[in-house]
Amino acid sequence: MKLHTYFRSSAAYRVRIALNLKGLAYEAIPVHLLKNGGEQLQESYLAINPAGLVPSLEDGGHILTQSLAILEYLDEAYPEVPLLPRDPFARARVRALAQTIACEIHPLNNLRVLKYLTGPLQQTEEAKTQWYRHWTEQGLRTLEAHLARNSDQAETAAFCHGDTPTMADCFLVPQVFNAQRFQVDMSAYPTVMAIHARCSALKAFAAAHPSQQQDAE
Repeated sequence: MKLHTYFRSSAAYRVRIALNLKGLAYEAIPVHLLKNGGEQLQESYLAINPAGLVPSLEDGGHILTQSLAILEYLDEAYPEVPLLPRDPFARARVRALAQTIACEIHPLNNLRVLKYLTGPLQQTEEAKTQWYRHWTEQGLRTLEAHLARNSDQAETAAFCHGDTPTMADCFLVPQVFNAQRFQVDMSAYPTVMAIHARCSALKAFAAAHPSQQQDAE
């Protein structure tokens, strides 16, 4: 199993967490998103992932892209240590929490959007940071509301859903890392931060942290 990854990519970070939770060995192949004009845009990598994005996972001769799809695949192909609950409602809730991050926050704040703001649209670094914080804060407010609202129903517990990490936690931790990089005030999201702290204490999450990757800077 090979994972094409970048240490600071939140999408790749999600997959690293999932692989670690499941105890799956993999070879990390760094793809630097900034050096040499962006290694993800070189022909050799575009042959693997035409979107020019990370992560890409190679397993059994197949290439998988998009972190949500990769995590779903891992859960179906390697069902030990499930990332999704068995109950249909619980599965839908975990997916919705993950998609709040993957669909509502991340697309507006990923590297190519930020580069477009400061490049063709000629926005300042300050404007870029304001953009990033606005959409991150809006998404985190939604996530916090969902997690806090359900806590009394024993749906949110030690982790996003119940007392073991799920797909939602694989998405939450990288998003908090990104928010902290841009100095977003996280005090408004106590439930998010409590879950983040519990996750961070686990080896699977700690080993997936950007600072622990071979390409970390």
